[in-house]
Amino acid sequence: MENIKNPIQRTVMTGVMAALLAVMSQISIPLPFGVPVTLQTFAVAMCGYLLGPALGTLAVAVYLALAAVGVPVLAGFSGGVGAFMGMTGGFLWGFLPMAFLCGLGVRAGKKAPALMLGTAGLLICHLAGSFQFGLVSGTGFFTAFWTASVPFLIKDLVSVGLAYLAAAGIASSLKKAGMGGLV
Repeated sequence: MENIKNPIQRTVMTGVMAALLAVMSQISIPLPFGVPVTLQTFAVAMCGYLLGPALGTLAVAVYLALAAVGVPVLAGFSGGVGAFMGMTGGFLWGFLPMAFLCGLGVRAGKKAPALMLGTAGLLICHLAGSFQFGLVSGTGFFTAFWTASVPFLIKDLVSVGLAYLAAAGIASSLKKAGMGGLV
């Protein structure tokens, strides 16, 4: 989408993806240890894959800014700056490099690099999430990694792959409509 020159279209696509991320965050299954199962990782990867590194990261930043000022866009209709300091805050921060790397991957123009960079972004997100989860819960990194990350890795890896496929389909449709294609 970075090849779209019209600033209104770029702004609208960025806003639409931030809104999609907010909606997909509400599809949530709470778990007893504090990290819910959501479609956030799918939506974050879609932001990067569809919009590219700059606009995809911007869409995620808009979503996070809305959450920080208290708009209830996070999982479970939560929001506020406290969410960034809590047990799952590291995952929120990790969404930024994840979207950026997904965007860089799709810019390469081939499926394998796009999926490898998307996976690298996901791993950075999980490492940041595990680090903060361990700090806040007092359990340490490795216990946090096994508790807050490992149970979600397969779901999140599948989410990255499906997001790539969905973004490719959407970009193809947008290209046919004269609105550009993948980055």
